[in-house]
Amino acid sequence: MESFPDVRILKAQAREQFTILLGNFYGKKDLVIDPSLMTVLDRITGLQFLKEKGVDKVYKLEHKEILGGGNKRVYIVRPSVKAMRHIAAHIHSDRRAEKMRAYKIFMVPRCLHVCESILEQEGVFGPNLIEDLNIGFIPLDQDIISLENPALLNSVFMEGDFTWLHTVAHSIVGLQTTFGTIPNVYGQGHAAKIVESLTNTLTSELGEKKSPLQHQIGHLVVLDRDVDYVTPLCSQVTYEGLLDDIFEIKCGVVDFGPEVTKTEKSVKTMLNSEDSLFSEIRDRHFTNVFPYLSARAKEIQANYDKSHSMELKDLKTFVSSELKGLKQEHRSLTLHIGASEVIMKHKTKGSLRRGDLQDILHIEHSLLEGSDFRECVNYIEECIHRQYDMLLTLRLLCLLSCTTSGLLPKDYNNLKHKFLHSYGFEHMLTFFNLKKAGLLTEAQTGKDTSIESNLNKLADSRTVGSAVSYVTSSLAALQKKDWFRTVSKKLSLIPKPGTEYNLKKPSDMAYVFGGAYTPLTCRLVEQAIQRQGWGGLEDVLRHLPGSNFEKLEARSAKAGKSASSGEQASKVALVYFIGGVTYSEVAALRFLAKQKGYRILIATTAIINGNRMLSSFVETVR
Repeated sequence: MESFPDVRILKAQAREQFTILLGNFYGKKDLVIDPSLMTVLDRITGLQFLKEKGVDKVYKLEHKEILGGGNKRVYIVRPSVKAMRHIAAHIHSDRRAEKMRAYKIFMVPRCLHVCESILEQEGVFGPNLIEDLNIGFIPLDQDIISLENPALLNSVFMEGDFTWLHTVAHSIVGLQTTFGTIPNVYGQGHAAKIVESLTNTLTSELGEKKSPLQHQIGHLVVLDRDVDYVTPLCSQVTYEGLLDDIFEIKCGVVDFGPEVTKTEKSVKTMLNSEDSLFSEIRDRHFTNVFPYLSARAKEIQANYDKSHSMELKDLKTFVSSELKGLKQEHRSLTLHIGASEVIMKHKTKGSLRRGDLQDILHIEHSLLEGSDFRECVNYIEECIHRQYDMLLTLRLLCLLSCTTSGLLPKDYNNLKHKFLHSYGFEHMLTFFNLKKAGLLTEAQTGKDTSIESNLNKLADSRTVGSAVSYVTSSLAALQKKDWFRTVSKKLSLIPKPGTEYNLKKPSDMAYVFGGAYTPLTCRLVEQAIQRQGWGGLEDVLRHLPGSNFEKLEARSAKAGKSASSGEQASKVALVYFIGGVTYSEVAALRFLAKQKGYRILIATTAIINGNRMLSSFVETVR
């Protein structure tokens, strides 16, 4: 599969654009960077690169004044109201201090009209002040690329604001410009449909030269996050998924604290396939990680011991060829053993606010299977009364709702009442947001005159245009009776009760959830690629939010010598998640690729987990 896209090109392209913009602002300058972009820029450039391009000092964007620094300053920010207020405050502060300074604002990925309006209202807007810095995809690994834009989830799926979808479409056009036109495109979801339309418009505007016989990617599958909320709501049990849950992986980098390193220092570690040890354990079920690490530790020790009995000539060869690799693997092994120990502590009794992982998994499996409903409700009520971590409780509430096609009004109001009493009444807005997003809903039971219903009508009346139809259609799809049971049965997402599952040698993608559930998104990807479209899945797709589409391009009869590269590309698929992807889904798609002989490149707007997804809908008192 030599035709698999080399995503390192994307990093080089982003760096080149950044270099050009910095170069156009001549001389020594300071950078003020949006905190959410710190890790992203570090992946693209690094401090040494910035120094070479004339950067003197680097600051984090905050509201407080930055009076120091040189006479040139570059702001690198997201196009947000908050960032514009901070920048305006800084400029006003300089003016009061009579500090003469030249300013430049790089907007990632592009400037919005609201940003210009705020700067104009503040009296700091000027010509050539703003430049677009479209970083595009950040390669997190050889098969994962991300826009690192978590704000899209809330914006699109709760607020019904489709501004960011232009960025998604632009990123697809950029990929096709680099790796060739993708001949077969399949999508599911309202946002996916809009992105397809925008992609066609942008492509025609750019006047792209079509070269369907030289493409490196044969299939594109675009999926909305709200097509499958169940997967991110389930507890992750793969090693990389647990690392993300406990330590939070940011842009492919994890910060291991003293509890892992067993020293006073923290260590930042890049998590990708360049680390051969991590590459072996990242997608394993957690129960299979310790045995592997133990075996590797013994092998490394045996290699060290071997050197003691070597002659001088052999020892020189060992030092020059093997020792460096052994030391690096030993360092990686020490960190991952330490991380595994911390995971065990976090997921067992003793960490009272998080609950016991085995108890939580039992409840999740019952919800997925549709059994022991009352036991599940009782456990959630216990979580509320014991004031377990709020996001854990919310996650179980949302999973209960999603797997039962909405809660009965009696159960919904009872659980909501107890939740608000325990965690605070400011979370009335949180429940409102979750309902709008389709995560925590009431089942339709005929005539509904509740206050909650009236609140929803009020929300809909304040939302205009396409946002109304989008939120309404999403809720309508989610509230179809027993949609999850129907889809699960038709796609065989849940194994039959009593089925034994070998986690050491898994036979299907369900291993990422201990054999209890196959991610819906991953099953859809499998079916779309196998069937070359959605044909035969109409009974499944009609239960899911949004509409579906497919675009198939027939191969030319003049393929000639390009036929072999076309055959290779037909085994390469790009899967694009609008709203975020979890590491459990990444692991499942890697398993699918290995099992079926595909090469799958995963693109996403952000890497998410259950907590980060729900955090974007939680209201906090300001």
